[in-house]
Amino acid sequence: MPNLPAPPTAICFDLDDTLIDDTGASSQGLRAVMERLGHPDFGAARALWDVQTEISFAAYLRGNLSLEQQRRERVRALAVQAGHADIADQHCDDLYRLYLEAHRSAWRVFPDTVAALNALGSAGYRLAVLTNGAESLQHAKLQALELTPYFHAVVCADTAGAGKPDPRIFHMTAQRLGVDPAACWHVGDQIQSDGVGAVASRMRPVLIDRHGRPRVEGVTTIGGLDELLRMVGLGAPGLAPAAGSL
Repeated sequence: MPNLPAPPTAICFDLDDTLIDDTGASSQGLRAVMERLGHPDFGAARALWDVQTEISFAAYLRGNLSLEQQRRERVRALAVQAGHADIADQHCDDLYRLYLEAHRSAWRVFPDTVAALNALGSAGYRLAVLTNGAESLQHAKLQALELTPYFHAVVCADTAGAGKPDPRIFHMTAQRLGVDPAACWHVGDQIQSDGVGAVASRMRPVLIDRHGRPRVEGVTTIGGLDELLRMVGLGAPGLAPAAGSL
């Protein structure tokens, strides 16, 4: 990869669909709710769920909806698509608990996650998770998948007071790592929340695309974390110093 800058001293990672296969887990949760609702079309349900999640979760991050309200909006949209025009809040809550149970049972790290975190940690990089997910759920994922020890900081939007792409959450993460934002790279899968947010905070964005989507011109994009290791010189010995020697 030509014209790469010097390696960072710290790296922040988005969690869902960057280190953990959240799409797979959410599909399991979605199928459980579909079965309960009698919804016959996974393709239509998946498309609606993704769009409604983006809309409702963005409203939650702006403070316009509570966590419970945005969850109800998502479930209610799916119920309406399945032919249930009127569904009570309590029923929405019950269905979302069903979703979470199935989602939790399907938590998996990507095959390259642990090896990459081991390599970066051994090389002396300070690592953080920077996520818009709810803190209680994100910590539960990290603990269940034995990822917690790799990170010096875990910063979540609901307790940070700001969510990606707001630069404040990136600056807070850098502060907790004890480094300047310009010394951080941020690895995530979303161009807006991860890419734009990193640039606005003076971090270097690295987009990870595990699905072969069209790449954004001028944005460093990798297909897996092995490419990240090569970028910092860990994939080929001697290309770059360890973080502690910068």
